[in-house]
Amino acid sequence: MPAHSPLAYDVFVADPIAQNVTDLVPNGDRRMFSPLSVTLVHGDQDAVLVDPPLTSAQAEAVGDWVEATGKNLTHIFATHGHGDHWFTAGVLAERFGARVVASAGTIAEMHRNVSLRPHFWDKLFPGQIPDAPVTAVTVPGNRLTLEGHDLIIVEVGHSDTDETSVLHVPDLELVVAGDVIYNGVHQYLAESRDGGRDAWREAITVVEGLRPRRIVTGHKNKELDDDAARAVAETRLYLDTTDELLGKHEDALGFFHAMLERFPERLNPGALWGGAVALYA
Repeated sequence: MPAHSPLAYDVFVADPIAQNVTDLVPNGDRRMFSPLSVTLVHGDQDAVLVDPPLTSAQAEAVGDWVEATGKNLTHIFATHGHGDHWFTAGVLAERFGARVVASAGTIAEMHRNVSLRPHFWDKLFPGQIPDAPVTAVTVPGNRLTLEGHDLIIVEVGHSDTDETSVLHVPDLELVVAGDVIYNGVHQYLAESRDGGRDAWREAITVVEGLRPRRIVTGHKNKELDDDAARAVAETRLYLDTTDELLGKHEDALGFFHAMLERFPERLNPGALWGGAVALYA
């Protein structure tokens, strides 16, 4: 076997799940959580999992998917601290004997999300999320090695939350981008006030500077491909349109409907509505 066996990647997209919320979205939809993308970067024998999902049921499905590959899972990486990208890391780490890793900033945000669990996550998904102590550790130089290939953790600052990062796989011309980039799903805007969207644009520019051909986004429409240029352009357009329409509408409902008119094909308008309410609070 050559010293550097070829790498590949696969993506598991967990379908949207219902939130424990009785109020409907203004367009009549039930409140749902966006689809979640889980990425497996692998060589001949070993693999690294990026952004394990939210619920125990999702983790079981992802675990069975990983097991079916026959790969040895060495690490589980979380791009950022939102619980939907790491709350099942411990369950999967125990199942496969893997190590959970993240940037220092993400680890701090993980602790913040644990403190929010009783008031937010567990209310939305009662009884569905496993115990999730923060077990992630940093790695020297923010760098992992997979069968001789570098996997580089790139910290990009604020995107749809603070202290986010991406995983750059140069030999695949791939970035696993978490929530820095979106792909066919309404973007989470609730934490984008007070300069947050400008910071998010800076994070997008960092990702663009890595010159990927493919980007796996944390929330994607599974019918869409991973074309990097398209996903970057569409994510940036969504933020620019947000700024434009915030200046034209005096309330959350007007903004929501205007955004829906601009982006009718994006999945999960409930995510847009949640952001609209926060932006106009």
